[in-house]
Amino acid sequence: MVQRERGDASSLEDWNNGWVEIEMGLSSSDIDRLIGLLQMIKADPDQHFHATSDFVGKGGIGKITFYIQQPEEADNLSIDGRALGVGESIAL
Repeated sequence: MVQRERGDASSLEDWNNGWVEIEMGLSSSDIDRLIGLLQMIKADPDQHFHATSDFVGKGGIGKITFYIQQPEEADNLSIDGRALGVGESIAL
């Protein structure tokens, strides 16, 4: 059974198979800040930044670090497009 901790802007979903899902709810200003910080590390690959918890409550996501992946690092993550319903598709 999957356990989901919800009700906050970020949550972890334990898939009970060794994998977890990180879910992040973002405000418009959060999105603007994230875009700016992503552009910053793209322009200056030696930099990095964090999305950090307020550390209130029973626990969850403490910190997510964003950095420019080095060529020798395994590429083990993909970034997908918008969520689709059953039978929907996106023309690219």
